Amino acid sequence: MNPRILLLGNTGQLGWELDRALRTHGEVIALDYPQVNYLELKALQDCVLEIKPDIIYNAVAYTAVDRAETEIETAKFINVEGPGLLAKLAKQMGSVLIHYSTDYVFDGKKGRPYREEDTVNPINMYGKTKLEGEKAVQQVGGDYLIFRTSCVYSLRRDSFVTKVLHWSRKHESIKIVDDQVGNPTWARMLAEITAQMLVKHEKEELKSWLGEKRGVYHLAGDGLASRYDWAKSVIEFDPHKDEQVVKEVLPAKSEEFNTAAERPKLSALDCSRFKQTFGVALPDWKEALKLAMES
Repeated sequence: MNPRILLLGNTGQLGWELDRALRTHGEVIALDYPQVNYLELKALQDCVLEIKPDIIYNAVAYTAVDRAETEIETAKFINVEGPGLLAKLAKQMGSVLIHYSTDYVFDGKKGRPYREEDTVNPINMYGKTKLEGEKAVQQVGGDYLIFRTSCVYSLRRDSFVTKVLHWSRKHESIKIVDDQVGNPTWARMLAEITAQMLVKHEKEELKSWLGEKRGVYHLAGDGLASRYDWAKSVIEFDPHKDEQVVKEVLPAKSEEFNTAAERPKLSALDCSRFKQTFGVALPDWKEALKLAMES
């Protein structure tokens, strides 16, 4: 029997791709606001208990990094209270929770990619609430998988890639920070690799198999890139270069931009634990970007 899968946040850039990727692996109930109000925990609880899923994919997150500095309560509700409740409900129902987190739980000062056991120290409110959400899930003690990812983008939703494409059509000169380094991750490949875990397992065996692998994993595109390098590749791989007016992409420092939230400088992730555990990994970020631009 195929598992019953509840996908929350199916209209976001990752959620939209998960909705597609999960359909061949079970019975999928995909919901998002306003069908479910994530600021109403009772409504969220009633929804989950009525559906009684075997697996919950939580692709809901408050990701507005700068606005989170002032919209603290909203960010906490969505990034902390919601995941904590989902973990409790999953444990109560004997379900598995799959939750997504971020490289922004780190301060970016290590000087090389972070492993799961490295010290967390978020430097902005978004990272702090995502870390609190991780802890809320872990403290429940049920079966969960937390996937920290980095620099997620989609061509279907507003993202760094779509912004660069837009700027390249509006400005002859573009300045991009070269001191913020991460792992560009195509939302489609992130969705597909986390859906593939459901293959070749019957429902009860699957839940047990996932439960045995409970924990935090880093899962992002292979290789590192600064925002500057990433932007140059976006422009290079643009299939509609005839629409570009950009003539130069200039490197800049974070301090040159007045943002409400500080960003970590090198928050790239070492994803070897995921590969060792599940036997698969995301491809090189440039190869993925080429495919995304051509899709």
